[in-house]
Amino acid sequence: MAQDLRNLLEKDKLQQSAKMSQGHETRFLEKLDRELPVEKKSSGFSFLNIAASVVVLLGLSFGAYTYFNTPIVEPVKVVDTDLKTLGDVSPDLKKVEDYYLASINLELSKVELTPQNKELFDGYVLRLQELNKEYDKLLEELNESGPNTITLDALIENLKLRLNLVMRLKDKLEEFSDDAFEEEIG
Repeated sequence: MAQDLRNLLEKDKLQQSAKMSQGHETRFLEKLDRELPVEKKSSGFSFLNIAASVVVLLGLSFGAYTYFNTPIVEPVKVVDTDLKTLGDVSPDLKKVEDYYLASINLELSKVELTPQNKELFDGYVLRLQELNKEYDKLLEELNESGPNTITLDALIENLKLRLNLVMRLKDKLEEFSDDAFEEEIG
Protein backbone atom coordinates (compact mmCIF):
# COMPACT_ATOMS: atom_id res chain seq x y z
CA MET A 1 0.00 0.00 0.00
CA ALA A 2 2.69 2.43 0.80
CA GLN A 3 3.88 3.68 -2.54
CA ASP A 4 6.28 6.38 -3.21
CA LEU A 5 4.49 9.55 -4.24
CA ARG A 6 7.28 10.44 -6.61
CA ASN A 7 6.69 7.31 -8.59
CA LEU A 8 2.96 8.04 -8.85
CA LEU A 9 3.58 11.59 -10.07
CA GLU A 10 6.01 10.32 -12.73
CA LYS A 11 3.38 7.93 -14.11
CA ASP A 12 0.80 10.74 -14.13
CA LYS A 13 3.11 12.97 -16.20
CA LEU A 14 3.48 10.23 -18.79
CA GLN A 15 -0.29 9.89 -19.11
CA GLN A 16 -0.76 13.62 -19.48
CA SER A 17 1.72 13.92 -22.23
CA ALA A 18 -0.37 11.69 -24.49
CA LYS A 19 -1.80 13.68 -27.36
CA MET A 20 -5.26 13.54 -28.79
CA SER A 21 -5.83 12.72 -32.36
CA GLN A 22 -5.99 15.50 -34.82
CA GLY A 23 -9.46 17.09 -35.33
CA HIS A 24 -10.75 15.58 -32.10
CA GLU A 25 -11.77 18.95 -30.70
CA THR A 26 -13.66 20.03 -33.82
CA ARG A 27 -15.49 16.69 -33.99
CA PHE A 28 -16.45 17.07 -30.35
CA LEU A 29 -17.82 20.59 -30.86
CA GLU A 30 -19.83 19.48 -33.92
CA LYS A 31 -21.32 16.62 -31.97
CA LEU A 32 -22.17 18.97 -29.10
CA ASP A 33 -23.90 21.41 -31.47
CA ARG A 34 -26.01 18.60 -32.92
CA GLU A 35 -27.12 17.37 -29.50
CA LEU A 36 -27.64 20.78 -27.89
CA PRO A 37 -28.35 23.40 -30.54
CA VAL A 38 -27.83 26.98 -29.43
CA GLU A 39 -30.72 29.36 -30.08
CA LYS A 40 -29.60 32.70 -31.34
CA LYS A 41 -30.91 35.67 -29.34
CA SER A 42 -32.04 38.77 -31.11
CA SER A 43 -29.79 41.71 -30.46
CA GLY A 44 -32.64 44.33 -30.57
CA PHE A 45 -35.51 45.01 -28.18
CA SER A 46 -38.69 43.09 -28.61
CA PHE A 47 -42.04 44.86 -28.75
CA LEU A 48 -42.86 43.93 -25.13
CA ASN A 49 -39.56 45.30 -23.85
CA ILE A 50 -40.19 48.59 -25.61
CA ALA A 51 -43.78 48.82 -24.31
CA ALA A 52 -42.67 48.08 -20.72
CA SER A 53 -39.98 50.73 -20.94
CA VAL A 54 -42.48 53.31 -22.19
CA VAL A 55 -44.93 52.51 -19.36
CA VAL A 56 -42.20 52.84 -16.72
CA LEU A 57 -40.97 56.09 -18.24
CA LEU A 58 -44.51 57.55 -18.32
CA GLY A 59 -45.13 56.51 -14.70
CA LEU A 60 -41.92 58.11 -13.48
CA SER A 61 -42.63 61.28 -15.47
CA PHE A 62 -46.13 61.60 -14.04
CA GLY A 63 -44.87 60.99 -10.50
CA ALA A 64 -42.15 63.63 -10.87
CA TYR A 65 -44.61 66.10 -12.37
CA THR A 66 -47.10 65.74 -9.52
CA TYR A 67 -44.35 65.84 -6.91
CA PHE A 68 -42.78 69.04 -8.17
CA ASN A 69 -46.02 70.83 -9.03
CA THR A 70 -47.89 70.30 -5.77
CA PRO A 71 -48.15 73.55 -3.82
CA ILE A 72 -46.46 73.74 -0.48
CA VAL A 73 -49.15 73.27 2.13
CA GLU A 74 -49.09 75.49 5.18
CA PRO A 75 -49.01 73.60 8.47
CA VAL A 76 -52.47 72.89 9.74
CA LYS A 77 -53.37 74.59 12.97
CA VAL A 78 -54.72 72.15 15.48
CA VAL A 79 -56.07 75.03 17.53
CA ASP A 80 -59.81 75.48 17.57
CA THR A 81 -60.36 79.02 16.32
CA ASP A 82 -63.89 79.16 17.67
CA LEU A 83 -62.72 79.74 21.22
CA LYS A 84 -65.03 82.08 23.00
CA THR A 85 -63.95 81.75 26.60
CA LEU A 86 -61.17 80.34 28.68
CA GLY A 87 -63.36 77.32 29.36
CA ASP A 88 -63.30 76.34 25.68
CA VAL A 89 -59.58 75.55 25.92
CA SER A 90 -59.86 72.77 28.51
CA PRO A 91 -62.27 71.50 31.16
CA ASP A 92 -59.85 72.39 33.96
CA LEU A 93 -59.63 75.99 32.79
CA LYS A 94 -63.42 76.08 32.55
CA LYS A 95 -63.59 75.14 36.23
CA VAL A 96 -61.15 77.92 37.13
CA GLU A 97 -63.03 80.48 35.05
CA ASP A 98 -66.40 79.41 36.47
CA TYR A 99 -65.06 79.55 40.03
CA TYR A 100 -63.75 83.10 39.67
CA LEU A 101 -66.79 84.42 37.81
CA ALA A 102 -69.18 82.84 40.34
CA SER A 103 -67.15 84.28 43.24
CA ILE A 104 -67.12 87.75 41.68
CA ASN A 105 -70.87 87.68 41.05
CA LEU A 106 -71.57 86.33 44.54
CA GLU A 107 -69.54 89.05 46.23
CA LEU A 108 -71.13 91.77 44.06
CA SER A 109 -74.57 90.49 44.97
CA LYS A 110 -73.75 90.83 48.67
CA VAL A 111 -72.89 94.53 48.33
CA GLU A 112 -75.55 96.85 49.71
CA LEU A 113 -75.76 100.02 47.72
CA THR A 114 -76.75 103.17 49.60
CA PRO A 115 -76.66 106.84 48.61
CA GLN A 116 -73.65 107.29 50.94
CA ASN A 117 -71.48 104.56 49.34
CA LYS A 118 -72.66 105.04 45.73
CA GLU A 119 -69.62 107.14 44.75
CA LEU A 120 -67.20 104.55 46.17
CA PHE A 121 -69.14 101.74 44.50
CA ASP A 122 -69.14 103.54 41.12
CA GLY A 123 -65.34 103.97 41.25
CA TYR A 124 -64.86 100.25 41.78
CA VAL A 125 -67.40 99.39 39.07
CA LEU A 126 -65.46 101.56 36.58
CA ARG A 127 -62.27 99.67 37.43
CA LEU A 128 -64.14 96.35 37.03
CA GLN A 129 -65.36 97.48 33.61
CA GLU A 130 -61.76 98.23 32.58
CA LEU A 131 -60.71 94.75 33.69
CA ASN A 132 -63.67 93.26 31.77
CA LYS A 133 -62.55 95.09 28.59
CA GLU A 134 -59.00 93.84 29.12
CA TYR A 135 -60.36 90.30 29.58
CA ASP A 136 -62.24 90.60 26.28
CA LYS A 137 -59.05 91.74 24.52
CA LEU A 138 -57.21 88.76 25.96
CA LEU A 139 -59.97 86.46 24.70
CA GLU A 140 -59.58 87.98 21.22
CA GLU A 141 -55.85 87.33 21.40
CA LEU A 142 -56.60 83.77 22.50
CA ASN A 143 -58.87 83.33 19.47
CA GLU A 144 -56.35 84.83 17.04
CA SER A 145 -53.12 83.20 18.16
CA GLY A 146 -54.45 80.10 19.87
CA PRO A 147 -53.87 78.99 23.42
CA ASN A 148 -50.44 79.72 24.86
CA THR A 149 -49.23 79.97 28.44
CA ILE A 150 -48.78 83.73 28.40
CA THR A 151 -52.36 84.44 27.30
CA LEU A 152 -53.86 81.80 29.57
CA ASP A 153 -51.91 83.11 32.57
CA ALA A 154 -53.00 86.67 31.76
CA LEU A 155 -56.66 85.60 31.60
CA ILE A 156 -56.46 83.85 34.96
CA GLU A 157 -54.59 86.79 36.46
CA ASN A 158 -57.34 89.13 35.21
CA LEU A 159 -59.97 87.00 36.94
CA LYS A 160 -57.93 87.08 40.16
CA LEU A 161 -57.61 90.86 39.94
CA ARG A 162 -61.34 91.27 39.46
CA LEU A 163 -62.10 89.04 42.46
CA ASN A 164 -59.55 90.92 44.60
CA LEU A 165 -61.08 94.23 43.49
CA VAL A 166 -64.55 93.09 44.51
CA MET A 167 -63.20 91.85 47.85
CA ARG A 168 -61.53 95.24 48.44
CA LEU A 169 -64.77 96.99 47.52
CA LYS A 170 -66.59 94.87 50.06
CA ASP A 171 -63.98 95.66 52.74
CA LYS A 172 -64.10 99.39 51.94
CA LEU A 173 -67.88 99.42 52.09
CA GLU A 174 -67.79 97.68 55.47
CA GLU A 175 -65.28 100.28 56.75
CA PHE A 176 -67.43 103.06 55.28
CA SER A 177 -70.58 101.70 56.93
CA ASP A 178 -68.73 101.25 60.28
CA ASP A 179 -67.46 104.85 60.13
CA ALA A 180 -70.93 106.13 59.22
CA PHE A 181 -72.45 104.11 62.06
CA GLU A 182 -69.96 105.51 64.61
CA GLU A 183 -70.70 109.06 63.40
CA GLU A 184 -74.42 108.52 63.94
CA ILE A 185 -73.86 107.15 67.48
CA GLY A 186 -71.22 109.61 68.55
